[in-house]
Amino acid sequence: MGDSREKYMRRRRFLACGLGAVACVAGCGTERAGNVLRTGFSITTAGRRWAPVGKAFAGAARSAGFAAAVSHAISGTPATGTGPTGGPTSGGPAGSGPSGGGPSGGGPTGGGPAEGGPTVGGGPVAGTGFAITVSGLPALAAAELNNTQSLLDTATPLARLSGQIEVVVVPERSPLRDFGDFAARLLASPQQTLLVGGPQGEPDHLLFGLIARAIGADGRRVDYSGYPRLGEAASALLSGKAVAAAGPLDDWRTAIGRGRVRALAVSSARPVPDLDVPTLLECGVRVDFADWTAAFGPEDMPAESREQAVRMCEEVIGSSAWEAACLAAGWIPIPLAGDDFARWLGTEIARTRAVLRDLGLLDSTKATTCWGSCGNGH
Repeated sequence: MGDSREKYMRRRRFLACGLGAVACVAGCGTERAGNVLRTGFSITTAGRRWAPVGKAFAGAARSAGFAAAVSHAISGTPATGTGPTGGPTSGGPAGSGPSGGGPSGGGPTGGGPAEGGPTVGGGPVAGTGFAITVSGLPALAAAELNNTQSLLDTATPLARLSGQIEVVVVPERSPLRDFGDFAARLLASPQQTLLVGGPQGEPDHLLFGLIARAIGADGRRVDYSGYPRLGEAASALLSGKAVAAAGPLDDWRTAIGRGRVRALAVSSARPVPDLDVPTLLECGVRVDFADWTAAFGPEDMPAESREQAVRMCEEVIGSSAWEAACLAAGWIPIPLAGDDFARWLGTEIARTRAVLRDLGLLDSTKATTCWGSCGNGH
C-alpha cells in the first residue's frame, strides 16, 4: 500500500512538471481559470501542407499529459486531393498535388516557394505565449531559391517531428526492370530521361538531384518537369511522356498496388515493412532522404523558454501517441530535438543548397516552379 501511494505521488509530480513545461514555453507564467490550467504556447503552421502534422502534434501533446488545447488556430485546413488513379489521396492539402498529409503538396496554396519562404517564427500570442510553428523541407528549399534567410536565421529550431518516405516509380510496362537500369540510363542520357514529380526545387526534385549526384550524373543536364498536382505528373508518366516519377510513397501506394506503376526504390534508410521494394542504400546509392517536418520557436525565443519547449517536444515525439499518429497518417517518426536537431538542420541546409546548385536552380535564371503547366516546354 505504501509503495502504491509513493508511485501515485511520483506520478502526480511528473504530470505537474509536464503541465508546467507547456505553460512556460516562451517564459510566460501559468494561469488558472477555476481548476483548468491554461497552456503557455500555441501551435501554428507555416502553410496548409503542414496543418495535419500540426494538429497531430497538438493531439499527441494532449495524450502525453500536457494541457495542450490549441488556442491559436492552425492556418489552413486539409482537404482531399486527387491521386494517380483518379481517386482521393490520403488527406493532402487543398488544391491536391502530392499529398499524404505532409509537406509534399504543391501549388500556390501548398506552402512551397509561392508561400513566401521560411518565415516561421511566431511572436507572443495574446493569452497563449509564444507560438510553436510547424514547417519543413519545402520552406528550407524556398529560402534558398528566393535568396532569403534560412530557418536557422529566422527561427529557433526545437525538434524534428516526422517525415514522408519518397518513392521512385516507372510505368508497369517500362523496359527499366530495376533501379540499376534506371540509374544506368540516367547516367548515360540524362537529357533524354524525362523525370516528373512535384514543383521544381521541392522534395521530389531534390530526391532526383541527390540520386544524380550519388551516381555521378550531371545534375544540370537532368530533364525534370514539375507539376502542382500528382495527377498531372502521373498522367505524364503513364502516357509515356516521362521515364520515371518521384513522390510520397503513401500517394503512390494505390497505383503500385493496382499494377499501374512499379516502384524501383524507396528513399528511407530502412525497408518499408509491407513493401517488397529496395531502399536506395540497398541499391548502392548513398541517399537517405525524407520530406521532413519540424517544430520551431520564434527567432528571439528566450533560452529558458527554448529549453522548456525542447523538453516538451522530446516527450511528445517520444510518445506512443505520436508514433500512432504517424503510423495512421503514413508518416515516419524521426525524432530529434534540441542541439542535436539544430546541428542536423545545419547539415540539411548545406545539402539542400548543394543539390539545388547541382540542378542549376541556384546561381541560374532557370525557372524554379511549374504552376498549372510545365514551363520547360514539355
